[in-house]
Amino acid sequence: MEMQTKSPTAKGSSDWFTGDVFVDRIARGQGDTPMTVGAVHFTPCAHTAWHRHSIGQTLYVTEGVGYVQSRGGPRITIRPGDVIRIAGGEEHWHGATPDNFMTHIAVTEGDTEWGAQLTDAEYQPPAA
Repeated sequence: MEMQTKSPTAKGSSDWFTGDVFVDRIARGQGDTPMTVGAVHFTPCAHTAWHRHSIGQTLYVTEGVGYVQSRGGPRITIRPGDVIRIAGGEEHWHGATPDNFMTHIAVTEGDTEWGAQLTDAEYQPPAA
């Protein structure tokens, strides 16, 4: 057993995120499979670029309101307590709504391949 010191909060790279996103690294895998766990904090309107993970990703929403969407699929509104499982190779994005902060715990397995930033039309929620 080892007590680890907390890593400093890091600002998300503008290559991977639009808006202000902050990441608290929690853990890295200890075995052969590359795995990371982090708390990702999105300010209103902030979101990831399109991306995919070679093995997959699980998101656990801890606070706020956000969106997640797979390429070609419906936009899903996510709230605290929601668990989202994203299959390996599935291109997707996730982030906060325009009016809310959103934090999720991201358990990422495998390598991440980053794609294009979302267009404004891809991010904008449908008119009510």
